[in-house]
Amino acid sequence: MQYTEIKLTITPADPWVDVFTSMMADLGCDSFMEGEQEGELLCYMPTKDYSEEALREVVENHGYPDVQVTWSAQEMPDRDWNQEWESNYTPVVIDGRCYVRAPFHPERPGMEYDIVIEPKMSFGTAKHATTYQMAEYVMETNLLNKSVLDMGSGTGVLAILAHICGARPVTAIDNDEWAYRNCLENIARNHCEDIEVKLGDATLLGDQMYDVILANINRNILMNDIPVYAKCLKEGGLLFISGFYNGRDLEILRRCCLECGILYDSHRVMDNWAAAKFSKV
Repeated sequence: MQYTEIKLTITPADPWVDVFTSMMADLGCDSFMEGEQEGELLCYMPTKDYSEEALREVVENHGYPDVQVTWSAQEMPDRDWNQEWESNYTPVVIDGRCYVRAPFHPERPGMEYDIVIEPKMSFGTAKHATTYQMAEYVMETNLLNKSVLDMGSGTGVLAILAHICGARPVTAIDNDEWAYRNCLENIARNHCEDIEVKLGDATLLGDQMYDVILANINRNILMNDIPVYAKCLKEGGLLFISGFYNGRDLEILRRCCLECGILYDSHRVMDNWAAAKFSKV
């Protein structure tokens, strides 16, 4: 597949490189690398999805007056991107309990949970702070025979972990066809074939009800979908969300949940990314 490399130079770098990583992911970029210079971010997306107009809207009208962003874009020579990705992929250990690895990594003795994720260019291999913190919440929650929805499932790592923790049934939904197919592959790889995987968004939920909803997406989509989650969450059910920053983003989402009858319980922060737990009254 042909890819386009977008190079951003962001001043100041901290915490804005992370902010623009999230924004570029929303634009359609599916892999990222730090550049050689401070504040330099390399973003990659399929050339067929690249739009200079959409890119300009993000980098020139981002709404942060104290942040300067310069950019360039170029089409990359065709190459084996999965091999490139694999060469830089390292396994992740979450709280000393959960080992998320690629098929080419050996097992690690003593791990309570062992999850194998094909490290293609998909958000959600547990390397990112949002997925890591959501996985922590999953392991801390009694999911035995609880119905679980994983929204924005990506690779399926959270749905797979919930299933291994005893959740039944488990549903995973993502609006990206590539993520949908990758999720199916990873579910089969981890022998969790009874997880139901759907291609689409929150409009698919209908009258379905869940004990637990996991939503690791981004602030704007969460704000739009929280009313839908509220309708689909059983009384006493739990909502875990991530994909946003600590501070203002968290406060906005707390108010949004409160308006829908979902009460804030706790949150955690890693690299300025937040994950939060709510319950339905």
